[in-house]
Amino acid sequence: MDSEKEGKKTTGPTRGSGKEKTIAVFTSGGDSQGMNAAVRAVVRTALYLGCKAYFINEGYQGMVDGGEYIKEAKWISVSGIIHKGGTVIGSARCKDFRERAGRLKAAENLIKHGITNLVVIGGDGSLTGANLFRQEWQDLLDELVKTGKITLNQRMKCSHLNVVGMVGSIDNDFCGTDMTVGTDSALHRILESIDAIVTTASSHQRTFILEVMGRHCGYLALVAALASEADFVFIPEWPPEKNWAERLCKKLQQERELGQRLNIILVAEGAIDREGNAISAEMVKKVIVDNLKQDTRITVLGHVQRGGSPSAFDRILGSRMGAEAVLALMDATPDSEACVVSLDGNQAVRVPLMACVEKTKAVGTAMANKQWEEAVKLRGRSFERNLETYKMLTRIRPPTGTPKATSYRVAVMNIGAPCCGMNAALRSFTRNVIYRGDTVLGIMEGIDGFIEGNIKELQWSEVTGLVGQGGAILGTRRTLAGEGDNMAKIVKRIQSFAIQGLLIIGGFEAFHSALQMAKARADYSALKIPICVIPATISNNVPGSEFSLGADTAVNEITEICDRIRQSAQGTKRRVFMIETMGGFCGYLATLAGLAGGADAAYIFEEKIHIKDLMDDVEHMKAKMDEGVMRGLILRNECANNNYSTDFIFRLFSEEGKDKFTTRQNILGHMQQGGSPSPFDRNLGTKMAAKAADWLINRIKNGDGSKPDSAALLGLIRRQYKFTPLQELEDQTNFKYRIPRYQWWLKLRSLLRMLAQHDSCYEKEAESKGIRVRCLKSYLGYPQTLVDGSKLKFSEKKPAKIQ
Repeated sequence: MDSEKEGKKTTGPTRGSGKEKTIAVFTSGGDSQGMNAAVRAVVRTALYLGCKAYFINEGYQGMVDGGEYIKEAKWISVSGIIHKGGTVIGSARCKDFRERAGRLKAAENLIKHGITNLVVIGGDGSLTGANLFRQEWQDLLDELVKTGKITLNQRMKCSHLNVVGMVGSIDNDFCGTDMTVGTDSALHRILESIDAIVTTASSHQRTFILEVMGRHCGYLALVAALASEADFVFIPEWPPEKNWAERLCKKLQQERELGQRLNIILVAEGAIDREGNAISAEMVKKVIVDNLKQDTRITVLGHVQRGGSPSAFDRILGSRMGAEAVLALMDATPDSEACVVSLDGNQAVRVPLMACVEKTKAVGTAMANKQWEEAVKLRGRSFERNLETYKMLTRIRPPTGTPKATSYRVAVMNIGAPCCGMNAALRSFTRNVIYRGDTVLGIMEGIDGFIEGNIKELQWSEVTGLVGQGGAILGTRRTLAGEGDNMAKIVKRIQSFAIQGLLIIGGFEAFHSALQMAKARADYSALKIPICVIPATISNNVPGSEFSLGADTAVNEITEICDRIRQSAQGTKRRVFMIETMGGFCGYLATLAGLAGGADAAYIFEEKIHIKDLMDDVEHMKAKMDEGVMRGLILRNECANNNYSTDFIFRLFSEEGKDKFTTRQNILGHMQQGGSPSPFDRNLGTKMAAKAADWLINRIKNGDGSKPDSAALLGLIRRQYKFTPLQELEDQTNFKYRIPRYQWWLKLRSLLRMLAQHDSCYEKEAESKGIRVRCLKSYLGYPQTLVDGSKLKFSEKKPAKIQ
């Protein structure tokens, strides 16, 4: 969300300041998972601000038809929809709205309800239509007054129409945002299908061709290929070479000769060759069967990709964008340009709608002109990186030319608890290094295995099939490098195996061990080698990175479990579920899963819990049950509070709410670490390891392993991958509680509370802490909490830091 600049007063809409405004939300065009989360956020944010909120059912068609299609939305209207796929308010293609007569009817229907603020959730066609509607608004009103359909008074009250868009599209084909609502969920469906197909394909030594959606954009096919080790991918932005049939057959034949039992080929529905001719799944199959006689099958995923429950990412993205869209409407003036809410790195931002539409159209123009490099570039840097990484990783084998005069020896190991994404990083790192002609040494069982000399050279074929496997194939331990005399033993192994660079994949222990090694360089010259850390832990508690490998998978696992737990009470008495999550002292999992699951509260260590807070939540839960809500959800981080344990809170809710609801508790335990890696974690691990390999080899070449910045952590900060010296991160770390001093996700806490309808939460909280709630934007824009030991503080101006 937009945040205030340090030292400036917070400005923006205060609670109840929107009493004169009426906001309507509708979904248009193709549906996508996560739309319901966005609708829910729009309605509840609007109601929080005191606005009237309306649903427009069936998209533009409902706007044109009016009547029962335009309904006022209440708080409970959007209860229990966040986990549902599609859109509960319906979507439809509308020919009528494309004509002026249809838009005239739509304007009349909006004015009848006093609606002058629209949130449109759809693709570029839907957003363009909304902008045209806005531009014609004055003329449409004049015509309605002239024909007696509306009065002059109505015309004056509804003189301006404000429009804010949100992109809901599984194709991720809209320029101006890093990710559209629904894309991540579609990738989940695709990879679930591929993982299922792999088992049967391997059993029968088959080649499977999967056709995925993407008529004009190959994002889904490309990222799915990268995250599934597909052998070949066909996308519209990067057509294959003219001799693609020959190259494809040669590659498939070589892989079978090397013992590979299956092959996966992905084809975007809009795939073309370099002459602009369509490439279909049937064409690819014919090439393989005619030339190789392989048993080849086609699976067209079709609308399966649009189905199912939205992923945690899409639920959170929809919630953040929905709230930001309402804030944008509150800030809008008659002269404001129509904007679209987009994702820039890890921030929800507003960008000019038509500028994004024009850039999106430019991609199609570049492809029509056969300017393939330009088309890829226009898709954005992320698309380029995905394509570059895919091309390197799908090499059949390392180069067979003249061997390098000097071959570097780099080692890779895991430290800490296992998590999904570790194996994807291992595969990517191994192949990147071997492709350069260098040697990769795999250290088994973490520091313990390092000390024992449990080290072996990794081969190209050994890492095949690892990208979709959970856990840690190399094995991992929590032992630290600095414990006892471990450092001296590690140094001996570095010397005996001639290790010139080291990659450590793991959580807080990995960061801590690497920092200990960096500090020990003064005593051990053998440690003066490049050392890189890739953060990998479900807790997401490593400094220097906004995201750690495994955290996205864990949030999805928790969210899915919460969905099932709440479903278990369907049709029974009113019930509240108390669920304990992992995370140590870091409340990331509880907060993000709470936001994705529509939780009523999430208790974490970073925000001190008082008995009054617990009782307020009990009363709030009673009030919701009286309104007609049947189920409640409370999440608690495992180390939120020593005294207010999960069992204590369960008993408190059971006793105080016994006249209104029953309570059940669940401790999720290690199932949060299990499962198959999410598309995000597969992709993140693959790209981070590729960057780590490049960084390590270059550092070895330059011989600067003794410099302070030669021991670094590779983190994802906003949209950039950044190597931060470990010793710089030491000051940013609370080692007692094993958490970073600054945690970006704390700013989402207030959004979670607001969407859960904690009606007086902000005023009571502010009064008790001695501060004044100034505006909604300040709560959605940046973190408000500081933690010093167990004492909670609030800051109105500076971002949150944990001391």
